[in-house]
Amino acid sequence: MQHIEIHQDFAIPVEELFAYLSEHENLETIFHPTKVRRLADGQGARNGVGSAREMRALGGPAFVETVTAYKENELVEYRITRGSPLKNHLGVMRFSSTPTGSHLHYTIQFEGKLPLIGPVIRAALDRGIRKGLSKIKA
Repeated sequence: MQHIEIHQDFAIPVEELFAYLSEHENLETIFHPTKVRRLADGQGARNGVGSAREMRALGGPAFVETVTAYKENELVEYRITRGSPLKNHLGVMRFSSTPTGSHLHYTIQFEGKLPLIGPVIRAALDRGIRKGLSKIKA
């Protein structure tokens, strides 16, 4: 099982950070050069439970991520539901307020379907997400 854990503070209110990162199309910022296309809106909220996005990285095969848990300004949880060289995938974004803005605790866990692919994807994802998150400014 591969695991990524990121803690990052932002000098923007939690409501603003959550609104930005819960919007599927904005994820291109943190998963660049992956292309993101909305497939379905969620139940009760545009980006809530059941909302889905197609992601395609560097000309590779597309895969679908679906939101499985959603609590406004607090939580977005998602899983890969179709495609991908990964299995047992779970992504969790937890948001909280801080005295100077907001905090993101972002975890991703998964296994590779083929030997050695998991560690390679983990390293690229970890590096790419950290770089993408650094682009989010107040």
